[in-house]
Amino acid sequence: MTPTLESLGIDKLSVADRIALAQAIWDSVAAETEPPALTDAQKKEIDRRLAAHAANPSAAVPWEQVEAAALARISQ
Repeated sequence: MTPTLESLGIDKLSVADRIALAQAIWDSVAAETEPPALTDAQKKEIDRRLAAHAANPSAAVPWEQVEAAALARISQ
């Protein structure tokens, strides 16, 4: 029988604890598995993006700027 949230008592945890548990479970799965192989389309897209960046590196936007803009949008 597959365990359920209720049978494991997970449903009684706080939201923060359930999120932390979900992250811990995800991390444990990621640590034990090989990443999936990229498809040819994904490889081509990576190559395209790398070429675009090499052609115009100044077009890149720093993560801090992207994050600040996203946070500003959701806090309005």
